[in-house]
Amino acid sequence: MFQNPTQEEMTQILRSARTIAVVGLSPDPERSSHSVAAEMQRRGYRVIPVNPRVQEVLGEKSYPTLLDIPLPVDIVDVFRRSETLPAVVEEAVQISAPVIWAQEGVYNEEAAELAKRHGKIMIMNACLMVMHSVLVYNRP
Repeated sequence: MFQNPTQEEMTQILRSARTIAVVGLSPDPERSSHSVAAEMQRRGYRVIPVNPRVQEVLGEKSYPTLLDIPLPVDIVDVFRRSETLPAVVEEAVQISAPVIWAQEGVYNEEAAELAKRHGKIMIMNACLMVMHSVLVYNRP
């Protein structure tokens, strides 16, 4: 049975990461993917949109897939349906992203097994921004 990393491990991930690729980032400010990404950008992270339907979100060029991103990614943050998670993990493995973070409501055991087999850290069913607020942002 899958378990997320400890809070201490998540704190270390969030403190060391600099670049977050957001899969499913919407240009619509009403969508949670947009508000979470915008806040993480305000908190100092570089946010790379991954959405084949848009050219740019939050002032950053959008890429159709993770494979198209020309720079290293520390965290792949996933705002997609749970059944799409294994395919996202496969791409994250190909670009050597160390952490795959599936947002609240996104959970897939097959994806977690795939990530584990490839030595990746998987976090599921947890909001990146909320965990950052709890573990890093509101702490000295």
